[in-house]
Amino acid sequence: MTAVPRDATDATDPAEVMDAGAGADTGAGPGRPAVPLSRNRDYNVLWTSQLLSELALEIAAVAVPLLILARHGSPVQLGLASAALAAAHMIAVVPAGVLADRWDRRRLMLGCQLLRVLGMASLAGALLLGRYAFWHMLLVVVADGFLGSVFDPAEHAALPQVVPSAQLSTAVARNAARPYVATLVGPAVAGFLFAALPSGPFLANAAMFVLSSVALCFLRLPRGRTGERAERRPADREAADREGVAGDVPGTGAGFAAGFRWVLGQPVIRTTMAWMLVTNLVFGALLIVLLALSGEDRVGPGELGLTMACFGVGGLLGGLFAARLHTAVRPPVILLGFAWTAVAATAVMALVPAGLPQGGLLAVLAFLAPLANTTVLTHQLTVTPDALRGRMSGVAGFCSGGAGVLGPALGGALTGLAGGGVTAVLLCAGCLLMVALAATLSPTLRRFPAPAGADLPT
Repeated sequence: MTAVPRDATDATDPAEVMDAGAGADTGAGPGRPAVPLSRNRDYNVLWTSQLLSELALEIAAVAVPLLILARHGSPVQLGLASAALAAAHMIAVVPAGVLADRWDRRRLMLGCQLLRVLGMASLAGALLLGRYAFWHMLLVVVADGFLGSVFDPAEHAALPQVVPSAQLSTAVARNAARPYVATLVGPAVAGFLFAALPSGPFLANAAMFVLSSVALCFLRLPRGRTGERAERRPADREAADREGVAGDVPGTGAGFAAGFRWVLGQPVIRTTMAWMLVTNLVFGALLIVLLALSGEDRVGPGELGLTMACFGVGGLLGGLFAARLHTAVRPPVILLGFAWTAVAATAVMALVPAGLPQGGLLAVLAFLAPLANTTVLTHQLTVTPDALRGRMSGVAGFCSGGAGVLGPALGGALTGLAGGGVTAVLLCAGCLLMVALAATLSPTLRRFPAPAGADLPT
């Protein structure tokens, strides 16, 4: 496997060289250095659009339960809304990656945001007019989850089109910090707006999707590298054909299956996806176990909120430093170091008091997570042909979505079987120990390739 896609190195005319490595506004070209990311307009449009989407998601995650409880909803309704959202994410993954590879990515993202505006505005209007209905709210939640899952692969696949390959790891690192910004800001905004006006969070979400749509109107992506099948560059078709996957497999299901087969045929991508799937599964369980342990030790709501905020702060700081550390540390050291740090930190969580001490350990793990994600995602985006990037992102989303659904259920099961939070934490540490041992024994992770052109210490 080469360190960079063949379609980038095989381009011969200047327009194709720019197209392979960057978007229209990167400033890259023969004899010209790329502009800094802070001045790359198209990258900033993508980053801002996704930030608004993630912020809206965090606001809705708090506002929807508040709305159900305020309208005298039952725990069954809460569970149904949560399950419906998770199901929408999982179902959307199948067509999302295929659509991102076959359709114009800018138009796809814009269409998703405009439809999300309509959904959130309809729910806010129903609340203002006193016409709230649970089925309406559930429909909006499901539609928003589906559209958000379609938006994400298109945004991920568009990133290498607007960022030169030399800056890709820095862009991925900055993107890794973005969800933690939303995690820190979104819940507080949702609580404040809902207290002032129940329709407030949904009006705010509609406004954010409007702003995201306006920004996307000014996004410029290179022509011939997205779903316009008649205009797709020969280099992209050849890259997909060399990997044994036709770029235009008929049928959504067949297209997703073809992308899945391609991922399974790539040893590095296959191994890292499996590693991240299991790691995210255990971390999802760990968070539920820690919440249960906080309840056992009667940690106050204020301290519990600060404990969870530690996770967001650690991730935000980690995202800010991820790009610098990614260029200074060898990839195998990053991945294996994260795996073993997770084991040690989780084991110590069983020994320290619940609340802020555990929050500090969560912050350590959250600090290292963006660095590990940057290492893995940069490699995935670099080696995947543009004709398959949407489907690769869709497969990754399917795996992470599965971990997000099963992780909390696993945490609840471990807490119940262990008969206490401390024992359940130790069980999580044991699971992470097996993951770390498997990662250390894996030749793929021990020899994880460095980015092309990287000058890393030996």
